[in-house]
Amino acid sequence: MTYYRDIVTQKSWETLQVLRRNYQFVLIGGWAVWVYTKQLKSKDIDLVVDLKTLSKLKNNFPVTKNNRLHKYEIIQEEVQIDIYVPFWSQIGIPCEKILVKAQHVEGFRLPPPEALLTLKQIAFLARAGSSKGRKDMLDIISLLKLPEFNWLRYREYTELTKQDKQDLPALLKELLSENAQIPELHLNSHQFARLKKQWLSFLR
Repeated sequence: MTYYRDIVTQKSWETLQVLRRNYQFVLIGGWAVWVYTKQLKSKDIDLVVDLKTLSKLKNNFPVTKNNRLHKYEIIQEEVQIDIYVPFWSQIGIPCEKILVKAQHVEGFRLPPPEALLTLKQIAFLARAGSSKGRKDMLDIISLLKLPEFNWLRYREYTELTKQDKQDLPALLKELLSENAQIPELHLNSHQFARLKKQWLSFLR
């Protein structure tokens, strides 16, 4: 099932491929979830880069600085590229740790799934109730379905967040309890209940 229009996600994917061939970065956000899960494609592109790569991007794109959200941005028609840097951007897990912990998956450098889920939870808290918040929730469920998802490692990553002592595992438990079925991921009430029971056992 698609969440955004195919023409938009295709343009975004093509832009991401150009970036991959020419720049060093760690891919986060919806596209990183898609690389792991092959579930829902994304519209925006989210990158963590070091200052050297940021400088290179500035030489080739009209990069703007968003001081309020502590990120840099590039707008390419319908595609928005959000760029996060160490020691300034505030995405939950420090960017410098994301750069160090990244692993190679299908030609991309990605955070481990547990770190990515932590980042998605933080994004969801800021966007709950919106269409992007719904997409964050779907990405969270998609990551939880991965057979390699490690609950102990997830808890370790939640300890790195700076969300004013937010209990992310407890909030994840609440999120799961609030939803009965996930039609966008072809999970009916019976299927989701079975998965939810398994996941909630790890969140006790």
